[in-house]
Amino acid sequence: MSLKSTMLLGFIAGVTILLGLPIGRLRRPAPTLRALLNATAIGVLLFLVWDVLSHAWIPIDDALTSVHDGKGGLETAAGYGLLFAGGLATGLLSLVCYESWMGRQLSRAQTSLVAQGIHGPGAMDVGELKTRRPSRLATWSSAQRLSLLIAVGIGLHNFAEGLAIGQSAASGELALALMLVIGFGLHNATEGFGIVAPLAGDIDPDGKVRQPSWGFLLAMGAIGGGPTFLGTIVGHGFTSEAVSVVFLTLAAGSILYVVTQLISIAAKTRRPDVLAYGLLLGLIAGFLTDAIVTAAGA
Repeated sequence: MSLKSTMLLGFIAGVTILLGLPIGRLRRPAPTLRALLNATAIGVLLFLVWDVLSHAWIPIDDALTSVHDGKGGLETAAGYGLLFAGGLATGLLSLVCYESWMGRQLSRAQTSLVAQGIHGPGAMDVGELKTRRPSRLATWSSAQRLSLLIAVGIGLHNFAEGLAIGQSAASGELALALMLVIGFGLHNATEGFGIVAPLAGDIDPDGKVRQPSWGFLLAMGAIGGGPTFLGTIVGHGFTSEAVSVVFLTLAAGSILYVVTQLISIAAKTRRPDVLAYGLLLGLIAGFLTDAIVTAAGA
């Protein structure tokens, strides 16, 4: 299959993530609905953690099987194991560092706002304010920043999916490539919902609903779904299990961190029943879409 045709397949598989994004513009969902959306997002993301780690473990398992059969040494398994552990640690701990950096940015933003309202001796001049200007991300709500983290984690996962599509198309397996596009496309539609779930009912300090702009939603969709397209291009001309392991474990680590954030939000609602319903719904949605990919022979 030509590169242009392969790129089209990658675009179709990635663009379906946009289908779930309009949920983020719900004006004022009921508290129970907000809790259910948050819990369902947790279910979807928990499935993704299982999915990406199980796929990332396959090369290690195969290498260990070869050692057991006397067909290889431990070097290959150890190499993949280091990539696995390194990617997982980087994906998880990089977001810990990001949150720490963001905390400093928020503190800087508050300091700047206070300084702008001070007059007289001791007030900060314009030059000082410019040097202490906070990051634009510091002006986002916590729900928007969490949505960004989810989009980044899903984007890393989708890059690996794009590699699979590109490799299948490059090897001439058209039927498999088309089935992967259908399966991953449905899969990405549920992931789009997971990205915007924290935005539903985002409330400012005055109690007013923050409605994300279409531009913001499209940006999150590009971050989450765009890597599917990029991975398809890379996979068409380059294959590497090591690269797949790295991106899958990076995704797993980052998604794990996001899940802990969503669980803390769920705990505040004190609705364990809604949490259970949402988790079940999200997990079933994840496994159903994955079943389509498995049926394709991937």
